[in-house]
Amino acid sequence: MKKNLLAALALTFVTSANASGPNPYSDCGIGAALFPNQSAGAVSSNIIWDLGVTAITSATMSPETCNAKNTKVAKFIIESFDSLNEDTARGEGQHLNTLLEIAEVSEAQKGDVVAKLRANVAVSMTAFDTETTKVEKSQAYYTALMTAI
Repeated sequence: MKKNLLAALALTFVTSANASGPNPYSDCGIGAALFPNQSAGAVSSNIIWDLGVTAITSATMSPETCNAKNTKVAKFIIESFDSLNEDTARGEGQHLNTLLEIAEVSEAQKGDVVAKLRANVAVSMTAFDTETTKVEKSQAYYTALMTAI
């Protein structure tokens, strides 16, 4: 009974989402990553996983991460960080092009975005030392990209 009530409540949130921010149950959390184009699947997954706690936390603490595209971008960055860093230093390359496609950067914007990204990465990388983890470096790269876009 409680699960049915929670599911109904979650569906209410999905249908009454307002345009000012992400809907935590359909646009955030594990559900959004698993079902980016199916809000009912995303809602169900978030409710089943942890009653939507992760999704609500994502929406509250970092609403900009509440879409599948950004999740894919972040995943690609951490999985190919070293190659991306090399491509970014050169201003071109397969990994950089793939990243820009995932981030849905248009052909017309690519030159400007790459120039801004290179400048942003150059600044952020100077703050790193041997203790900086790959995750921290990837987070900085993600921020540099989002700022460039």
